[in-house]
Amino acid sequence: MSMMLMIYPDKCTGCHNCELACSMEHEGVFRTKSSRIHVYTWERQGFSVPMMCQQCHDAPCTTVCMPKALTRNLATGQVDLDASKCIGCKMCVQACPFGNASWDFLGSKILKCDTCGGDPACARICPAGALEWVEDTVAAQSRKRAFATKLKNAFSED
Repeated sequence: MSMMLMIYPDKCTGCHNCELACSMEHEGVFRTKSSRIHVYTWERQGFSVPMMCQQCHDAPCTTVCMPKALTRNLATGQVDLDASKCIGCKMCVQACPFGNASWDFLGSKILKCDTCGGDPACARICPAGALEWVEDTVAAQSRKRAFATKLKNAFSED
C-alpha cells in the first residue's frame, strides 16, 4: 500500500508547527529554513498553504539530476534523495515546478521531503489537520493534482 501526504489548505492556520517539526526531525534544531516543508502565507487574503515535495508522477527533478541522486523508489512511489550522490548543482531546485526542492546554504545541501520514512513529523504535529498521511488512491491523487495545478496557476498570475 502506497501512502502520500495530503494537503488541506482550507484547514491551515499558518502556525508553522510543521516547519519546526520537520527541521527538528531532520536537523535536530528548530530552524524553519532547514525544513523540507514551507508554509506560504497570504496575509491580505487571510490564508496559508503548507507545501512540500509533491512526489510528481513525472518528476522533473529526477530528469535533470545528472548524478542520479534523485530517483523514484518503485516500492514506495516516492522520489528519494541519495545525499551521497548529490553534487550540489541545484538543477533540481530550478526544475521543480512548485519550488519544493530547496538549497540549504547553512548545511550546503538539497532539502526535499522524504516523508520521514513513512511517518511524517509534519502530519503528526499539525494541530489543525491541514496535513494528513493517507493511502495513495486515485481520488487522493486527483485531488492533489488539482490543488497543485490551481496553486501553480495562482503563482503564474502574479
